[in-house]
Amino acid sequence: MHFRPLHDRVLVRRIEAEEKTAGGIIIPDTAKEKPMEGEVVAVGPGARDDAGRLVELAVRAGDRILFGKWSGTEVRIDGEDLLIMKESDILGIIETTAELKKAA
Repeated sequence: MHFRPLHDRVLVRRIEAEEKTAGGIIIPDTAKEKPMEGEVVAVGPGARDDAGRLVELAVRAGDRILFGKWSGTEVRIDGEDLLIMKESDILGIIETTAELKKAA
């Protein structure tokens, strides 16, 4: 099945957090928090401004993002747990050092 979000909505796959702390302590499943980092799977075409013009989204499929702890609506598509959220729920895009050097 192919899913295409509408308007300014984004489909996100959570990126699982590490199971160990930096000191080597293993975190049990019951103590883990849901990760607030994810990968954009699909994006909608954008929202309309007051004049009716389409305003494209700043995120693209494949971007690694940070989002609020309680952001989005959890859905299951093809047996995979994903989130659908508005672009405004996204706090920022995580860029690697290679991407930063390329942009400079």
